[in-house]
Amino acid sequence: MSRLSSLPVIELIGAPTDVGAGVRGTSMGPDALRVADLDTALRLLGFHVVDCGDLVGPLNPRQPAANGYRHLGEVHAWNALLFHAVLGSLSRNALPVVLGGDHSLAIGSISAVAQDCRRRGKRLRVLWLDAHTDFNTSAMTPSGNIHGMPVACLCGHGPMELISLSDRQPAILATEVRQVGIRSVDEGEKQFVNQTGLTVYDMRYIDEVGMRATVERALEGLDENTHLHVSFDVDFLDPDIAPGVGTPVLGGVTYREAQLCMEMIADCGRLGSLDVVEINPARDVQNRTALLAVDLLSSLFGKSTLVRPTL
Repeated sequence: MSRLSSLPVIELIGAPTDVGAGVRGTSMGPDALRVADLDTALRLLGFHVVDCGDLVGPLNPRQPAANGYRHLGEVHAWNALLFHAVLGSLSRNALPVVLGGDHSLAIGSISAVAQDCRRRGKRLRVLWLDAHTDFNTSAMTPSGNIHGMPVACLCGHGPMELISLSDRQPAILATEVRQVGIRSVDEGEKQFVNQTGLTVYDMRYIDEVGMRATVERALEGLDENTHLHVSFDVDFLDPDIAPGVGTPVLGGVTYREAQLCMEMIADCGRLGSLDVVEINPARDVQNRTALLAVDLLSSLFGKSTLVRPTL
């Protein structure tokens, strides 16, 4: 069998919403990625790409937080839609790529991936590329914005509407997550992350050991029975190169560091699903951030300067 014939079908699933965020605009993220020709970039690498279009969920009601959560009903509705869409894609043996939207969507996508892994008897590894740990709860959040809570919800610390999407509570274990690029954590969240044993490689860690050693450790232990899910919040990148995000944080990952990270993920050969979230065209310049994201995603799916051996 040739390499091209063995590549999975990639299904693009648009989730154009910003109900989980505090700033409007990430609802335009899926179209920004399409305008940046993500589908063409993936086809040039030999993949068969199916754009499944956009899910249709509730509009942003722009209401204040209630009982520690903003727009809980709307966030639940979007994640329920996405859960079924991603589960359907995986059942077709496709590789789902979620085009977000804000990062609260990861609750639905990763809940679906985890359920599918249990069905197939596979181990799960979640690689969380982000400036934030997203491990807040209603008791400690300063804003109530649920895009700051998805990892906590996935690990069972959240409202029943969001922790019960899959066939098991919690949907995943903290030990299945590796976070890279972190540089903004709320005060209460710091203690909670420490208590739960979440593995976090923050920017200081990357500065000290380098991106290569960081990614090696984040991917350590993967084997042919491991499904790797990458949740790529574009604010992982430094805002100097990626200004079009909802919550930019200075001191992020450089272009070359990001390229190395993506290429090393591609080399491991275990990528099974992906979120691309938090692109905010309202804060961007000539779609620069989406174009950069497509460039990096090309590397994630195997583009390289030279022909390299498959690991």
